[in-house]
Formats: sequence, C-alpha cells, structure tokens
Amino acid sequence: MLEQLDAIKQRFFDVELAISSPDAVSDRKRFAQLNREYKDLKALVDKADEYRTVVSNLEHARQVVQNEKDEEFREMARLELDDLSARSTVLEEEIRQLLLPADPEDTKDAILEIRAGTGGDEASLFAGDLYRMYTRYCERRGLRVETVDFTEGTAGGFKEVILNIHGDSAYGILKYESGVHRVQRVPATETQGRIHTSAATVVVLPEADEFDVDIKANDIRKDLFCSSGPGGQSVNTTYSAVRLTHLPTGIVAQCQDEKSQIKNYEKALSVLRSRIYEMELNKRLEERAKKRKTMVSTGDRSAKIRTYNYPQSRVTDHRIGMTVYNLQAFVDGDIQDMIDALQVAENAERMKEGRG
Repeated sequence: MLEQLDAIKQRFFDVELAISSPDAVSDRKRFAQLNREYKDLKALVDKADEYRTVVSNLEHARQVVQNEKDEEFREMARLELDDLSARSTVLEEEIRQLLLPADPEDTKDAILEIRAGTGGDEASLFAGDLYRMYTRYCERRGLRVETVDFTEGTAGGFKEVILNIHGDSAYGILKYESGVHRVQRVPATETQGRIHTSAATVVVLPEADEFDVDIKANDIRKDLFCSSGPGGQSVNTTYSAVRLTHLPTGIVAQCQDEKSQIKNYEKALSVLRSRIYEMELNKRLEERAKKRKTMVSTGDRSAKIRTYNYPQSRVTDHRIGMTVYNLQAFVDGDIQDMIDALQVAENAERMKEGRG
C-alpha cells in the first residue's frame, strides 16, 4: 500500500505545480479539473502521511518490546503497540475507501426536485415536509439553498418544488435521496382517524456546468409568462418568468422565483442543462447497476426507498434495512446518520466489487 501511496503523493505534487502554471490558469475547464483533483488528492495524502507516522511508530514500539531490558519501558511500549495497531487498522480502512475511484459528479452542486405523488392533498403536504427537512439539513451542513420554481398545493405544501443546492460536494451528499418517499399517517382532513399512505418523489441531479453539456442556442425555445405566487408587485404584471424547451429532447425547465427575467433565464438554463446531463448519467448508473446484486443508488425514480411512519415514529430506509425511531427529529433535518449509513453501504459495495 505504501508504494501506491508514494505514487499518489508524487501525483499530488505534479498537480500542485500544474495549477500554478500559466497554461492552466488561462484554461478555465482544465483549471477547475486540476483544483478538484488537488482537493481529492490532498485528503488522501494527509491520511497517508498519518498512516506512515503510525507505521513508523509501530516499528519503533516493536523494537522496544523486543530489545528493551527495562520492564517498565517494555510495558509502556506494549500499551502503545496496542493503540497504534488499532489506529493502523482504522487508517488502512479509511485509505482503502479514499482509494476507490471518485465519482466525478460528487463534487458538484445539486438540483433537488420534490414532487407530490399519489395521495392528493396529503401528498402535497408531505412534499412540503420533505422540503423543510432538506432545507433544514442543508442549513446544518452549511449548504446554500436557492428556490428555482414551485407550484403550491391547494391545501398547503407543494405539488412541485425545485431547488439549487450550492456547497462543497452537495451532490455527493444528497444523491442517495433520489427515489419515492412514502408517508403513513392520519391526514389532517381525515375525520375517522384512518391512516393513509401517500408518496412524494425526490430527484437529485448534479448541476451541470457549460463544460459538461453543449447546448446550441438554436435548440432552445424560450417562452415568457407572468409569475404566480409570492413575489410582490411583479407577480402577474410582468413577463419575468421563463420556460425553456430543449427541442431535440423535449426536456423543459422553467423558473419564476426571481423578479429579473435574466436571472430566471440563468436558473432555468442550469436546470435544463442538468436534466440533459442526467440522461447520460443514468445510462452509466444502469450499466453499473447491472454488475451488482444490490445497489444503493441506481437512479431509478420509481423505486420506493424510504417510509415515514408517524404512528410508530419510525423511518425505514428499504435499501439498507435501516430503521430509526426519531421521526420528528428526522423530518426536522436530523438525517446525517442515515446519509452516513447509505454512503458506508455504497462504499462497501464498491470495495466488494473491486475485490471480486
């Protein structure tokens, strides 16, 4: 492993040098790629340096245990040997996970789309609950949330809401949330106390930049319309809302959240670009899924991934069989443990695949 880590450290130095070269600075795409690689390599190099120190201290402790005549010193070395051995095992596992090929999309910002599914008004209310859950979680993680577009439900919540999530590895953090989320509870409109099952669909896309997808201006139809919902004096009076249609694929994106037509156009274009990019991404995910017996993240929007059961205060993720009994805290944004468990399960799958 140390030889492999030495080669990675040399690559780290090469990238560090390349970033400061005039050629890289003048090429925006290459500069962005080098910066991403530098960040990924630095995490691994720092962990490798710690591992080397532990290995060196382990060897020294073994020498003391074997050669030192003072029994007190030998006992101290034995205790240190136990601690260092345990730390060495932990570091080896962490390094193996860091050595897994990185998903290049993980470092990107994310587009989060929530849509009410089966269940009528109750589904819209549940979509609103998911919206609050994710926005509160993002606040805790220091991720910035921008609303792109929304359609409110007739009894509250949302029929649809689309968000831009900005921040370090936003897509890598949230990508496991894609799928059908199911809720079991007594709706506020239910007079006989019966439990209903409703659903909402969550889609998380990596935000594609202009280098990822080349869209020709002639392939986009731009329609303007009056915005609706909250927004002050400009609502229903100015044609600031923008709808973009990609003619070759029929993919549509719109934005009405900003008062400025230009800002709405930029946001809608970002969503359009990301949805086109997703088509290619899903092809890769499907190919990857065929090679595995199980897969945490397949990109299948129709897969029921999680159930929120209010009577039992239970949240169950069906992909990894994990259940927690803190539903209220969970829907208040305390979802990090679930995301961590999903990431661990995914890494275990990838490591198994690598060994196979």
